[in-house]
Amino acid sequence: MKLENKTLRYNIESVFDQKREVENLDATLEQFLARLDSGELRSAEPSPDGWRVNAWVKKGILLLFRAGTIVDYSIDKNFQFYDKHNIPLKQIPTDGSVRIVPGGSAVRSGSFLGAGVVMMPPAYVNIGAYVGANSMIDSHALVGSCAQIGENVHLSAAAQVGGVLEPIGALPVIIEDSVMVGGNCGIYEGTIVSKNAVIGAGVVLTRSTPLYDCVNEKIIRASEGEPLTVPENAVVVPGTRPVNQPFAREHQLSIQTPIIIKYKDDSTSAATALEDALR
Repeated sequence: MKLENKTLRYNIESVFDQKREVENLDATLEQFLARLDSGELRSAEPSPDGWRVNAWVKKGILLLFRAGTIVDYSIDKNFQFYDKHNIPLKQIPTDGSVRIVPGGSAVRSGSFLGAGVVMMPPAYVNIGAYVGANSMIDSHALVGSCAQIGENVHLSAAAQVGGVLEPIGALPVIIEDSVMVGGNCGIYEGTIVSKNAVIGAGVVLTRSTPLYDCVNEKIIRASEGEPLTVPENAVVVPGTRPVNQPFAREHQLSIQTPIIIKYKDDSTSAATALEDALR
């Protein structure tokens, strides 16, 4: 019997909040996982007031872990894998809408891949993540648990998009539509990268990272209840700032900080914007 989403939510929250043993939830968790797979349910989603966390969805994912038992998924003695029995690898559609190039990538059940997504090996998409249509996940890139990736996004080689399951109400990393993330970037702790932004290779963004907007001459920071948010069309490159401490001044030390060096317009491609910014 197909359960309505409000019934799934009630079943999950009543067990999770009362910290009861997971029992008689097989149908609930099976349908919950299937709807994460299809993109019908998301751990976070856009709303008129900005991005909203669906805390009950995170509770459902945690219940999946609690309900599961570890089983042997090994192929042979050279490829040994052990994970929860109820969270196998995702079954990729056979209609050709998603392309995963051979070479060691993995997509966990409970994540969504939109039509036209391409994954280069090796890459990993964790449970609860959402990857929009026509996005590219390049080699050694990570899409962490519950991370939300928009449409037409390019995650370059070794880009790391952090995940978060707990705290329950914490916003995951959000990469909005048509964002370019350069190689060896790290985006963590609920950072939001707004539409059409370009994140240059090697940039690291965290909740505690100040973002220096050289165009508008201001500093963008996370605040209580608000994540670090990269504005639309911003072109962000790695920079440094001096450390104001006697030993550091003596040795001319500085620390990494991201800098908005320019804003691109509709006629400027991501590659051109980066090239111009770095000249």
